[in-house]
Amino acid sequence: MRSVTPHLLQRIRQDIQSMQAYAIQDSQGMVKLDAMENPYRLPQDLQDQLGRRLGALAFNRYPAGRINDLRQALATYADMPAGFDIMLGNGSDELISLLALACDVPACAANNFRAASVLAPVPGFVMYALSAQLQGLAFHGVPLTGDFELDEAAMLAAIEQHQPAITYLAYPNNPTANLWHDAVLENIILAAGEQGGLVVLDEAYQPFSSKSYIDRLARHHHVLLLRTLSKFGLAGVRLGYLMGPKALIAEIDKVRPPYNISVLNCECALFALEQQDVFAAQAAALRAQRAVIFEALSVFPGVTAFKSEANMILLRVPDAAKTFAGMRTRKVLVKNVSTMHPLLANCLRVTVGTADENVQMLAALKESL
Repeated sequence: MRSVTPHLLQRIRQDIQSMQAYAIQDSQGMVKLDAMENPYRLPQDLQDQLGRRLGALAFNRYPAGRINDLRQALATYADMPAGFDIMLGNGSDELISLLALACDVPACAANNFRAASVLAPVPGFVMYALSAQLQGLAFHGVPLTGDFELDEAAMLAAIEQHQPAITYLAYPNNPTANLWHDAVLENIILAAGEQGGLVVLDEAYQPFSSKSYIDRLARHHHVLLLRTLSKFGLAGVRLGYLMGPKALIAEIDKVRPPYNISVLNCECALFALEQQDVFAAQAAALRAQRAVIFEALSVFPGVTAFKSEANMILLRVPDAAKTFAGMRTRKVLVKNVSTMHPLLANCLRVTVGTADENVQMLAALKESL
């Protein structure tokens, strides 16, 4: 094979060449607790039903009206407010990228010659910053407080200074797994709106949370609610959805690639929504297991477990690198987030698994401290 010449690499943006690709850990043979997946598979009878249904699809045709059936089913499931609409993405990652694309307004007289930017608290979901960088937007990360709460004063100051096109607020946050205080959240949302920016409430972990913003969404004309079916139980299907005022969604939807949701994605999602009681029971089981893990961790010396409203738990251990390596040697894969941000020093992120997986995780953690 001929090697790629430096001349050809010059065609690739320099900032992209300097980036690190999103890393996916090798999980072969591991208890996989690194990616916040639902550990439960469909019961066999539902597997059989879904298989027959998928086998009958018209793979020779592009996705058509069935996509609108899914949009309506998701709107009903989410209890979307009147006057709002829904946009689908190949996972919420695609929607985050499309938002950056749609909001990349160049500096001009209308915006006081200020280039569009993205703002979010950090540590947070890495795709907010990555999508901004790939689109050539500045990203402004505002550090959380030492106990992983929003720094209201710093957030308000950053919004006033940068006037971001998009402010992301994950609810619950990743990787800290906590919700924000209602009053602080509302003040930040109002401040972003006063500056003419959008706010995206990212509720990826809604099935495991005690709160949602859906009942407050209609108060605002500048707030979008982002969700995914990955944590619902369909990480392999890749289906995200964005809700917002109809006129706003109509404009953002113009940058969506045609046929971005396959007939397979669509039908799997529709089937899952028809079986939502099954997935709700799985989420309830994971919330119960989350409580079991917290109780077990309370007696682990040197381990701090931070409160979680998601299907993950952030842990601080004496030596994250040593503990991560020890757990991996014992065939339990978690996420070492200790180098993501200074606030996460010596932190690991652990997905809540099945009862058996959690027993194995706790044993591996205890032996690896």
